[in-house]
Amino acid sequence: MLKINNLHVKLEEEDKQILKGVDLEVGAGQVHAIMGPNGSGKSTLSYVLAGRDGYEVTEGAASLGDLDLLDLEPEERAAAGLFLAFQYPVEIPGVGNMTFLRTAVNAQRKARGEEELNAAEFLRVIRARAKELNIDAEMLKRPVNVGFSGGEKKRNEILQMAMLEPKLCILDETDSGLDVDAMKLVAAGVNALRSPDRAFLVITHYQRLLDHIKPDVVHIMADGRIVQSGGPELALEVENNGYADILKTVA
Repeated sequence: MLKINNLHVKLEEEDKQILKGVDLEVGAGQVHAIMGPNGSGKSTLSYVLAGRDGYEVTEGAASLGDLDLLDLEPEERAAAGLFLAFQYPVEIPGVGNMTFLRTAVNAQRKARGEEELNAAEFLRVIRARAKELNIDAEMLKRPVNVGFSGGEKKRNEILQMAMLEPKLCILDETDSGLDVDAMKLVAAGVNALRSPDRAFLVITHYQRLLDHIKPDVVHIMADGRIVQSGGPELALEVENNGYADILKTVA
């Protein structure tokens, strides 16, 4: 599904190298978690995969299936099936949730050569998705994220994910700022979308999210590289002991 090979990336403004040779492979149906200390390059990796401006790939490759991600514009990556859930979802005043989602869904369908959904078809689908995810229909009538709590913003992103049906879902610290109840609701939404043909890359600081979104593989990132990989027990080790012991072994 996702394959990253020796990826080196620098921050354009500061001419500063952030990623220093990332190797990662996430198979279809798998959930991989990336943990690591602040400044290790976790969020940078998500931004580069999504095509955010301000970063320059100096070496390496990243592919989604048969497609070279780094050759595609951000909207082409989205149409190919990549979805990024932000740490801090933006508010879009004046744009209703329904309008935003229908525009996004139909833009991707058009890019893939599929027929666009008319208003009635879209309404049927989004109501069903919202019900499956226990999302209040009133949220659909509000402007995108305006006046939403942190938990509502994250649940709204899960709804966007459900409507767009991506192949690869990247969650960049989606648990940031959430209380326990909100985090459980978001995790339940993610788990509802797990399927054999969809992969997840979950970036987080905390084991608590991984108690609810069970990863197949956990990676530890430090100084721009993945320095250790293992099963869910690796996240527990970090929770109990921090990163110091792991970083000593790879120093």
